[in-house]
Amino acid sequence: MKKILTIIMTAALLTACGGSDKKATSQAAKPAAPAKVTEAQIHVAEGYDRDRLFIVISKKDETLKVYEAKGDTTLIATFPVCLSRNKGQKEKSGDMRTPESEPGKPFTIKQIQDASDWEHDFGDGRGKILSYGHWFLRLETPFNGIGIHGSTNNEQTVPGRDSEGCIRLKDADIITLKENYARVGMPVIIKTEEQGPLPFER
Repeated sequence: MKKILTIIMTAALLTACGGSDKKATSQAAKPAAPAKVTEAQIHVAEGYDRDRLFIVISKKDETLKVYEAKGDTTLIATFPVCLSRNKGQKEKSGDMRTPESEPGKPFTIKQIQDASDWEHDFGDGRGKILSYGHWFLRLETPFNGIGIHGSTNNEQTVPGRDSEGCIRLKDADIITLKENYARVGMPVIIKTEEQGPLPFER
């Protein structure tokens, strides 16, 4: 675990401290925006070490990616996600923003809970409805109640920006994530709004 966190912290620090040549960037042709990921993509079906896996969530791309930190960092799986309806760093409870992890300080999954009968009232006239899929992966962040979960009765919002601060996956994807990849203590990087690929993602 310590080695994995060191790899993640080093990559994040490189990204945070890396300078940019604005003049060179402005003269170069901008690459075409990648197509939005709308379905789960399993890149490595088996043969990975679950204890070496970590998660990177991109607000810019609306994706959750699972990586393995072993030698060259390997992309294992990609899932489309729904993030907070309001953009930017979370500052207080109820601001409808998804928190962003600091460079070198990933969040972690602190609890995995069965959420199959959890209800929520979104204030949209539907009343209390099933809302979280089968699993709620509660994150250790400065804010209470932030987690990765399913999208029961809100499946059409994935991918997109509609949550109250949590990270929504499709119901089938939260099951896949929990059953195959997630674990308590797993590092979770949540990038800033316009942050591009980390060094190991290029």
